Amino acid sequence: MKTTFLPSVILLLALTGCSTTHPGVDVRAKPEMVLVTYHVQPGKEAELQAELAHAWEIYRIEQMVFYKPHVIFRATEDGDKARYVEIFTWVKKPDQAPDSVKAIWEQEHSLCEARGGHAGIEGGEVQLITAK
Repeated sequence: MKTTFLPSVILLLALTGCSTTHPGVDVRAKPEMVLVTYHVQPGKEAELQAELAHAWEIYRIEQMVFYKPHVIFRATEDGDKARYVEIFTWVKKPDQAPDSVKAIWEQEHSLCEARGGHAGIEGGEVQLITAK
């Protein structure tokens, strides 16, 4: 099942069509699609889900992201421990995030844990590749 997870994500993103945004986003900025993995502490899933929803609202208010595609998946690892994977596209560089966003990231980190040689939260830029 682990080997079909990423191809499924890529297929879902391919099916979402064109990225959309809301007025005010500078579409001339170089967008950066990212995949972020959250290794959630046991018992903290509901809090992380709420925090991810709040983060998305703030990202949109701050005009930092394309509105779509935005997907969040849940999987398990190490038996029954939750892992969330989020995929979205920055249109403003996250290294220039306002304090409101940095505060959310601190809260997200407090809800995650290092696991299996991985940091509590990991992520980076990805590229969508479609088959012809």
